[in-house]
Amino acid sequence: MNKVTRNWMINGTPHRVETPPLRRLLDVLREDLRLTGTKEGCGEGECGACTVMVDDEVVLACLLPAGQVPDGAEITTVEGLEKTPGGRLLQEAYAEKGAAQCGICIPGMIVSSYALLRRGPLQAPDAIRTAHAGNICRCTGYKKIIAAVEWAAERWPETVTPTE
Repeated sequence: MNKVTRNWMINGTPHRVETPPLRRLLDVLREDLRLTGTKEGCGEGECGACTVMVDDEVVLACLLPAGQVPDGAEITTVEGLEKTPGGRLLQEAYAEKGAAQCGICIPGMIVSSYALLRRGPLQAPDAIRTAHAGNICRCTGYKKIIAAVEWAAERWPETVTPTE
């Protein structure tokens, strides 16, 4: 079977990956690299549990073939956010507001929250809802998640820049 070789920067660490080109990025992350924070919910791109960032763009890892992730790409998973002030703040916010329940959707929610907040101050009242439109939570009803993102937005560290 044909394989592609990619050199990716994942959560700030270089990784050389050899994989079949149609293998899902989700499987490479979870099975090959043991980055199990990214979850599989539906496997069809409907729930957002597998949300990661590739070159600062939010993507669904269950839909993205590894062969389509370019050589040299920067991939950020929820584990990588633990290394950033903004990611740690979001984890605190989700805990503070009781936004985390079963844990399946939370990694994708936090990645979506991070992508939103690092763009700068919230401009539209519905910006949080829009940024999380692709993430389904079956436990919280979203109010606590929205409250957590608002809480984090009020405290967003000045050290966080669009290139964090």
